[in-house]
Amino acid sequence: MERNAFFDNAKLALIFLVVFGHMIQPFTNGSNDINTLYTWIYTFHMPAFIFLSGFFAKGSGNKAYVLKLAKKLILPYLIFQLLYTAFYFFIGKDDWQSGVFYPQWSLWFLFSLFSWHMLLYWFKKIPPVLSIAIAVEIGLIVGYFGEVGHTFSLSRTFVFFPFFLIGYWLKEEHVMLLKTKAAKIISVIVMLSVAGAIYLAPEINSGWLLASKSYGDLGMPEFGGLARLIVYVTSALMAMSVLAWIPKSKHKLTILGTRTLYVYLLHGFFIQFFRETDLFAINNIIDLFGLAVISAAIVLVLSSKPIKVVWQPFIEGKISNIRGFFGQTNRRTQHNQNLNT
Repeated sequence: MERNAFFDNAKLALIFLVVFGHMIQPFTNGSNDINTLYTWIYTFHMPAFIFLSGFFAKGSGNKAYVLKLAKKLILPYLIFQLLYTAFYFFIGKDDWQSGVFYPQWSLWFLFSLFSWHMLLYWFKKIPPVLSIAIAVEIGLIVGYFGEVGHTFSLSRTFVFFPFFLIGYWLKEEHVMLLKTKAAKIISVIVMLSVAGAIYLAPEINSGWLLASKSYGDLGMPEFGGLARLIVYVTSALMAMSVLAWIPKSKHKLTILGTRTLYVYLLHGFFIQFFRETDLFAINNIIDLFGLAVISAAIVLVLSSKPIKVVWQPFIEGKISNIRGFFGQTNRRTQHNQNLNT
């Protein structure tokens, strides 16, 4: 079957927003406009990304599948945990030390993604609506326990799992309902309303969207469950609204949507270097646009073929691209020799 370009276009758009969101994060305190944009992006970009991950999950629990997942997710996690720790030390970052079970920066996603696949083995045996309701309930409850935090990526694993599970249960025809004219009109209203609410209430703690802290740490030890429920609803509506505008047609950049893991794992080296050196500043709209262009360039570079050739052994545990590269080089050399003889 031909791959639906919509999903690759969606992953490409979302990975750009991941990079761009990380680029502008240091400047949120000094500008309500930047804070609004940053918070607005964070209401949906990871929930939508996780939803798409669940959509393509198989939910198999046999030994071969688990070992394949470990090779695909846990091995890169361990490799990049070491690489980021060494890199942070090299650039002089204060909190460079981190244990293996305390994910460096964005590496939590790999650990959580493996856990979601494992949880899916049991949750797929429960009827869809009930399984999603249980996942949401767990996500609401864990916030009351301060011990469930960043370690092992436990908090994010439980809080974001409902989006992964929803993605698993939905079919392609369900997702395509977002492409209707009515859905697009509603999506614009939702996106503008959320942006307006964030702008008018800039004191909203973005920690609610990061899902790594307890309700006590977020200042709502008693009514945190209600607040997280509102966040769930907002994130779901925003994710659907943004996906409604993702193009379905295939274009030259669509293929890059299949390489988003490379961008996700490698862009942190750029972002953390920029932050430690205070290389950029946002003083006007042109600066903001410039950071968007740089973010797009990072995505293009890190999803390019040369990067995939070099980093595939570390990210996918394969050397097929290296073999293909040298095989192609040898064929060209042989062809040139034949022409010269």
